[in-house]
Amino acid sequence: MDRLDHLESQSIFILREAYARLDPLSMLWSLGKDSNVMVWLARKAFFGRVPFPVVLLDTGNELDEVYAFRDEYVKTWDLNYINAECPALEETDPTLPLNSRQAARKTLGLKRIIADRGFQGIFLGIRRDEQAVRGKERVFSPRDESGTWDYKDQPAEFWDQYKTEIPPDAHLRIHPLLAWTEVDIWRYIQREHIPVVPLYFARDGWRYRSLGEKDITRPIRSDASTIEEIIAELETTRQPERAGRTMDHDSEDAFERLRASGYM
Repeated sequence: MDRLDHLESQSIFILREAYARLDPLSMLWSLGKDSNVMVWLARKAFFGRVPFPVVLLDTGNELDEVYAFRDEYVKTWDLNYINAECPALEETDPTLPLNSRQAARKTLGLKRIIADRGFQGIFLGIRRDEQAVRGKERVFSPRDESGTWDYKDQPAEFWDQYKTEIPPDAHLRIHPLLAWTEVDIWRYIQREHIPVVPLYFARDGWRYRSLGEKDITRPIRSDASTIEEIIAELETTRQPERAGRTMDHDSEDAFERLRASGYM
């Protein structure tokens, strides 16, 4: 079994374990490369069809190509799709920097959909190598009734044994891709021929390495126009994956406040 086989097997086990223990469940689908891999794995885990809803936290400000991809693959993959409209900017904390307030709209949108639908578990496509704070996550990561994550008080996870009991009004965030790296994601996309938004591929010397909203995401300089070229680029670059996310350049205090409030 090679690395991709091992990661695939582990992720499918996590998806099935959550499905067996938590109800109701949903999956956040940002339509980025990671969440597309997660949907693909769910289709493999459950024999061709995702048995729970996929949710886009929609600010109304996604890139045009992202919406076009959504419209096509909701039908192609026969997804039970929920378009969760996020609260307006005016409902966010006005003391945060503007970019962080845009991100906070999704935090509020996530809290609202969890409260409205009573989800016990939410799948997210985060990876430990994306950001330092995500390196502290568990596969089954508990959130309290306000959505707050206490990274200093988390259950141990040994030998693929996961704690899924939660108190009333709390929920679990489940991370099937936590052990994957960015290069793993692209190699798996290449192996499985998984569709992705075309913005990932360079055009006129620019491409998106990470997709977010129009006003807080920028392309990076790159000539990588194929998956092979993207993988080669990632094997040598020192630039962080989220270099094009302007929210990530806000103050550490702003990010910590977002995290404490339940930021994804």
